[in-house]
Amino acid sequence: MNIKSIQTLVSETMQEIKTINANEAFEMVKKNNCNLIDIRESRELENTGKVENSVHVARGMLEIYLDPNSALFQQGILDQNKEMVLFCAGGVRSALAVKALKNMGYEKISHIEGGFGSISQSKFKIV
Repeated sequence: MNIKSIQTLVSETMQEIKTINANEAFEMVKKNNCNLIDIRESRELENTGKVENSVHVARGMLEIYLDPNSALFQQGILDQNKEMVLFCAGGVRSALAVKALKNMGYEKISHIEGGFGSISQSKFKIV
């Protein structure tokens, strides 16, 4: 049995996915070119705050909520034609989540390097 370490898994994943920085994400949100998706757990949002204009979908429910037939799309909360920009606390979970969504068929998808840590040091407003 050859089980990969998390470091190996993330390193391999980073070669396959698109990574952007917080400033690039801010510009995309400002131009209304993306869906900003916070995949942190609810308690993390309670402790550190929510990023303005982001949609919260906990990592554990991501594939279910990003099914094209889900309520988030049906109610117009997410737009399938825009890039999905994911973030977590530090960038590990969001990198792995981007890979999972690529496996679902998503092509316009990226994650924010440094996650909430870098977002909180950028122009984004935390509410």
